[in-house]
Parts: sequence; C-alpha cells; structure tokens
Amino acid sequence: MPFLPSLEHEAKVPHAMAKFQNGTQRPIMLFHEALLRGESPFTVKERELMAAYVSGLNACQYCYGAHTAVAELFGVPKQLITDLVADFNQADIDDKLKPVFSYLRKLTLTPTRMTQADADAVYDAGWSEQALYDAVQVCCLYNFMNRFVEGLGLTPIPDQFGMEGQMIVDGGYEGMLEAFDIK
Repeated sequence: MPFLPSLEHEAKVPHAMAKFQNGTQRPIMLFHEALLRGESPFTVKERELMAAYVSGLNACQYCYGAHTAVAELFGVPKQLITDLVADFNQADIDDKLKPVFSYLRKLTLTPTRMTQADADAVYDAGWSEQALYDAVQVCCLYNFMNRFVEGLGLTPIPDQFGMEGQMIVDGGYEGMLEAFDIK
C-alpha cells in the first residue's frame, strides 16, 4: 500500500510521477532513456541486467521484478538474474562481465570502500573508462529508484511485471512521459 494516501493501491512509478509533478519527472525519465537506451559499450540487455541486479541486491521487489521482466524480454534468462544476485561469481555470465558486477555489488552495498583496484579490475577485463562510467551511472540510478519506490511504499504486483516490462521494451522510458501525461 503506498504511503501517499492519494495513490491507488496498484500505483506504479509513472502514476506517482504524474500525480506529483514538480519538474523532476521528465529529467528522470529522460535520464533513464539516455542511459539505458543510448550509446554505450554495454548492450541494452546488459544495462537492463545491471538494473535488475542492483535492485535485487537492494531487495527492492518492485524494481527487481519490473527490470527482470525487461531483461527477460531482451533475452536474459530469469535464472541468470537470480543466480547473479545470489552469487555473481557462480553465475553463468561472461568472465568479462564479472568484474563489472563485482563493482556494482560493492558500490551498492559498501560504497565508501571503493578503491582503484576495483576500477582496475574492470579495465583489466577489457572495459573502457566509458564502460565504467556507464556502469556507475546505472548503479546510481537504480539505487536512487529503489529508494524512491521503497520511500513511496509502492506495491510490487508480480502479476503485472510482464506487462510493465513489455511497456518499457515497446515505448522505452521516454514513452512513459506521454503515456502518463508527465510534463
């Protein structure tokens, strides 16, 4: 049940943004669009996997469910996401991605303990500074969104994750601006 009494029980992020428009909603959604759909050394699939992973680490069931659904629609097996959250070292991902997910985990769970060695591991795997920058931004965005969702008390409704995921795949994040009349 949302903590804001004027929101319906099944309200989603776009519903809250549409109701409480204060000028921040459009930039947040455009940031999503640019970061998750724009140019990057990472594929859209990999960036959505990162969003689901960070949300899983934070135990944000709403974002974890929605972005797991999006990642699945881009071809990521659901079991892989579950395995990553449980233990990324044992998950069946490309070895080149393991230092990236290690970085995301540490930045999410113990951000003040980041070191040059963490960044160097990403570079040593063959990733560029742009890749590290993009991974950090995805991590930061989903730590923000997880706290936004949890702070508003938005209710995860597992039966709707597939529909939400399809909406994101079909219209992107920018499409939500029009669909929910967000100014």
